[in-house]
Amino acid sequence: MPASDVSVVLQQALITVLVVVGPILVATLLVGLAVSVFQAATQINEATLSFVPKLLVVAAILVIVGPGMADRLVAFTRLVFQTASQVAR
Repeated sequence: MPASDVSVVLQQALITVLVVVGPILVATLLVGLAVSVFQAATQINEATLSFVPKLLVVAAILVIVGPGMADRLVAFTRLVFQTASQVAR
């Protein structure tokens, strides 16, 4: 396998990870920040108050963006298999 093929696959892997995981991480970060500010302002220190909104946001993100994420993962998997089949020739 030439180095160019390896670099293309690694580059696509990093881009795929960022595109697939990015929306979930950003949404969870923003919800966690908002809940932390709310807890600090109201002096409510409840662990489930932080967990439940994050869980709901992640579920909503997966419902909304999940099909696009799956398409991106399928496209990356096809790229990997096509590259591997070219190496086997």
